[in-house]
Amino acid sequence: MNYIPHTAEDISRMLSVIGVKEIDDLFKDIPASLRPKSFDLPAAKSEFEVTRSLRLLSGKNASGLVNFVGAGFYDHFIPAAVDSLSGRAEFYTAYTPYQPECSQGWLQAIYEYQSIICELTGMDVSNASLYDGGTALFEAMMIALRQTGRKKVILDSGVSLIYRTMLYTYTSNLSIEFVEIPVAHGQSCRKELLKYLDDKTAAVVFQNPNFFGAVDDYSDMVEEVHRRGALAVASVYPVSLGMLKTPGEMGFDIATGEGQSLGIPLSFGGPYLGFMAVRNDLLRQMPGRIVGATVDSEGRRGFVLTLQTREQHIRRHKATSNICSNEALCALRAAIFISLLGRGGFRELAERNYQKAEFAKDVLSRIEGVEVKRSSPTFNEFTVCLPCRADEAVNRMVEKGFACGFPLGRFYKGMDNYLLIAVTEKRTKEEIRRLADSLEAVI
Repeated sequence: MNYIPHTAEDISRMLSVIGVKEIDDLFKDIPASLRPKSFDLPAAKSEFEVTRSLRLLSGKNASGLVNFVGAGFYDHFIPAAVDSLSGRAEFYTAYTPYQPECSQGWLQAIYEYQSIICELTGMDVSNASLYDGGTALFEAMMIALRQTGRKKVILDSGVSLIYRTMLYTYTSNLSIEFVEIPVAHGQSCRKELLKYLDDKTAAVVFQNPNFFGAVDDYSDMVEEVHRRGALAVASVYPVSLGMLKTPGEMGFDIATGEGQSLGIPLSFGGPYLGFMAVRNDLLRQMPGRIVGATVDSEGRRGFVLTLQTREQHIRRHKATSNICSNEALCALRAAIFISLLGRGGFRELAERNYQKAEFAKDVLSRIEGVEVKRSSPTFNEFTVCLPCRADEAVNRMVEKGFACGFPLGRFYKGMDNYLLIAVTEKRTKEEIRRLADSLEAVI
């Protein structure tokens, strides 16, 4: 069946108006090698046939692997209540409150999420969430550029290459000077950073734990950043905040991160959750929505959208960003997840991650030829050096039932033999011992 409504005469007239002879002329700037080979689609299939085909296709994925991969996205346990509560129809179908004051349940849920993020990060105010950790970090950088009026950004190379690439891509048409500072023994190189930090710097961006799993206290660097009039931005792993010093305690101006580990399953890249929290004086520079609590004319507690900074809601030149307002359903899952655990449970979760990772270090260090990097403290992720290429070891470990880690040579030159291993509360001691036995057999 032909679903194109235009007749041959219609198409001819349109082509004539825009000055081309054939439809193919519209695509002449695309190299032939990148164009579709054919639009000859197969005949339609029944629902049963399509479902069967998709199941066969999905069956080709490597499933049932014991997961030791992290690199920013982690295999944490999700209580059944998170799915049950977030899947209620009043939440699941009313994804975005476009008539906000009529959606008091949603507004309260977002308000509670914001409060939780502030408690978690030690910051003053949170927005209603963003797409993911990378876009949250980009928006944090843009806050610094607007606030300072400067155009220079210093990036610690311990920040995920995924995030750094997003910053470069999103700002490719802007006049921003980026400087990347190398890491030394897994941690930020303070001497190099101080060499480039000057009165033209708008922001310095750190990650804690960094991409190598190394934990640091950036309080001294934050002081230096502030002394130059710049803003300090942190991208953090939220589960680690059950143990580590918070961005607020270190004096950071903006804290961002990927919220996937807060009750959101791994799902080939999303949908995930970006969180952001800032100091009070940066409140009006934040993108997206902010929900506030108030009382109505009869003194009853209620919730309102206190700020909406998208151009759909305010004058375009005053908009801080055109980013989607928030990932409401994912933020709800994060709020439910943390509420279920409570303060004590969240701390226990962090401690279990740390302790199991330390156990894995000890077990792996007994393998001849494997060097566990211990120059920096870590949380639940750490780096090992193998006597062979890490990517080759990863491929061989899949055959033994393990997704054993992330080969750092993909992101960092000269690190072809280095493997990044993550251990969450889900990994048992028996699985860790089996990982070590299997790794010893393949290297």
